[in-house]
Amino acid sequence: MLGIIGAMEIEVARLKEAMQNVVVKNKAGMEFCQGELAGCPAVVVRSGVGKVNAAMCAQILVDDFGVDAIVNTGIAGSLKAEINIGDMVICSDTLQHDMDATGFGYPVGVIPQMERSTFVADEKLQKLAQECCAVVNPEISTFVGRVVSGDQFISDKAKKQWLTDTFAGYCTEMEGAAIAQAAYRNQVPFLIIRAISDKADDSATMDYPEFEAKAVEHSVNLMMAMAEKLA
Repeated sequence: MLGIIGAMEIEVARLKEAMQNVVVKNKAGMEFCQGELAGCPAVVVRSGVGKVNAAMCAQILVDDFGVDAIVNTGIAGSLKAEINIGDMVICSDTLQHDMDATGFGYPVGVIPQMERSTFVADEKLQKLAQECCAVVNPEISTFVGRVVSGDQFISDKAKKQWLTDTFAGYCTEMEGAAIAQAAYRNQVPFLIIRAISDKADDSATMDYPEFEAKAVEHSVNLMMAMAEKLA
């Protein structure tokens, strides 16, 4: 059973439309659609924005549906000049950039009293995503790198530079690392996939609406192809 967490209603709606034999369960204000996606047993759900919503969603997928893997798709802001709007970032690893216990002597980004603060994506899912994206989204560039997450929409050049300098992130968003942490603690493989909708700088609010639709198209293409391969 594959758990698919989408960040955007329009993206989740497209995936739900493609599902067969659907059973719907509502929990914690989220609609979980269980069925088959391109022949693959799957649960599709929109978590809502932010790390708390995302982590809750991942835990429900584990507890109530017994998923074997979790893939989180959505959009993100680019942190590298060579990663352009429309491109795709496939997670190598992820961390929370707004985890700050420096007052207790921990480096920024480190979760106190946990053995790990950076969560590594599943290698098989990562390779599958790369292969599928090259086939179904040939017009865009695909990058593998670190996704940094925090409860902040980044639209400031200084903050973008700090994220790049401090964490060597490829893109920034608001859910991935929380899903990854929940998956890690439950020993469930995960992958985060992000379509780039903006450059995470002063142009972010202008770029976002214009490129959201294209980002959704690329994400849906990729998830359908991955589901078919996993079936």
